[in-house]
Amino acid sequence: MKITLVAIGKTSEKYIAEGFDNYTKRLSRYCRFDFKVLPELKNTKSMPVELQLQKEGDMILAEMENYQECILLDEHGKLYTSVEFAGLIEKRMNSGQRDMAFFIGGPYGFDERVKTTCHGKLSVSPMTFSHQLIRLIFAEQLYRAFTIIKGEPYHNP
Repeated sequence: MKITLVAIGKTSEKYIAEGFDNYTKRLSRYCRFDFKVLPELKNTKSMPVELQLQKEGDMILAEMENYQECILLDEHGKLYTSVEFAGLIEKRMNSGQRDMAFFIGGPYGFDERVKTTCHGKLSVSPMTFSHQLIRLIFAEQLYRAFTIIKGEPYHNP
């Protein structure tokens, strides 16, 4: 199965990029993992938030057409434990699903059109994290999920 993480904007913090790269290399043992960056909007200081969400939404909706299942990483999504998240991934793999994509929005989240088009919403935590830091947290949790599925000792129950 191929899993893609799609995010708005590049990672500007070196420590986040290094940690993310570490986990993406580890993930290559378990699945085809891809990371796709959608361009960050320019000149947004005077742009209303709703217009920013709409423009980002247009990009995300176009990208969503490329995947069988699209899940938003959203603070209002369903909370999973690491073991439950591993179960979600394992269920998709066992069903023969060929791909799935997880989306990280910009600083204001997702346009309503994106929320109604997606197949689900997942919350990484009830706390709010920067949209850059979520990349690293998600990659670690995805790696953890695969080690749980394989019964490897990374996760301590």
